[in-house]
Amino acid sequence: MIEVNNVSKSFGSVRAVDGVSFETRPGEILGLIGPNGAGKSTTIRMIMNIIGPDSGSILFNGKPLAESDKRRIGYLPEERGLYRKVKVGEMLRYLGELKGASSQELEPRIDAWLDTFGLGGWKDRKISELSKGMSQKVQFIAAVAHDPDILFFDEPFAGLDPVSADILRDAIVALSREGKTVLFSTHIMEQAERICHRIFLMDHGAQVMYGSLDEIKNSQGDHAVVVEFDGDGNVFDEIDGIKSISRFPRYVELYPADSTPPDRILVALAGKISIRRYEVMAPSLHSIFVRAVGGASREEKDDE
Repeated sequence: MIEVNNVSKSFGSVRAVDGVSFETRPGEILGLIGPNGAGKSTTIRMIMNIIGPDSGSILFNGKPLAESDKRRIGYLPEERGLYRKVKVGEMLRYLGELKGASSQELEPRIDAWLDTFGLGGWKDRKISELSKGMSQKVQFIAAVAHDPDILFFDEPFAGLDPVSADILRDAIVALSREGKTVLFSTHIMEQAERICHRIFLMDHGAQVMYGSLDEIKNSQGDHAVVVEFDGDGNVFDEIDGIKSISRFPRYVELYPADSTPPDRILVALAGKISIRRYEVMAPSLHSIFVRAVGGASREEKDDE
């Protein structure tokens, strides 16, 4: 188990991480979510001991991270880095051996993972020949090929097409079912909502929300009416008793006022659009994220 206790980190006048505390558990996927500049990558780098915190403590099974513990860790950094002139198989063996695994142990694992991601025929091709998405998959394999107990993935879905993202998501879920501890950062709320056991939402370096997905959704106090439809989406603006609307490409989330029952909304929509799905449910993680964080990211505010 990893314990992050009241950890802070500053770079000059910028407080990148501000008193953050959480824990990870074996077999659990913890999503570290937040906008750009929230402090997610800095937090992971401190856990990895790449940089040290200014204050607070980070413990692995009750003790500070030791050099020997690093062999139990797999890490996919946000900044990808593979030697472009090296062949894929050689690159993966080299990185796995740096983590203490033998070539005999690595070879079948590398082959299995390459097959999982549809890269079985690329083992003897150079990294420079890979597309951006393929390089991303190879870097993921590099993080898991030595069979670590603890896995840190920093924005693992960035740059992947939908099919590859689904394969990667299934791989992360399978790793957690094997008892691995998984911590990954993302600002893609759909992926976090689909696979995380618990969520740690941070903004401007500080905790905003922390708990299971159900706990976070129930803490919002209101439910959304989800309408998947065909027709003119402007009709939703004409309905009385709606506090806010979150619009998506194929559906909307309507947040009724306390005095507006959901069936009144359905009656108001009848005959105006073709309704494919009408459901009362807890707000999506995307909507919670937008309401909790809102506005511009830190990077955008700094630019301003």
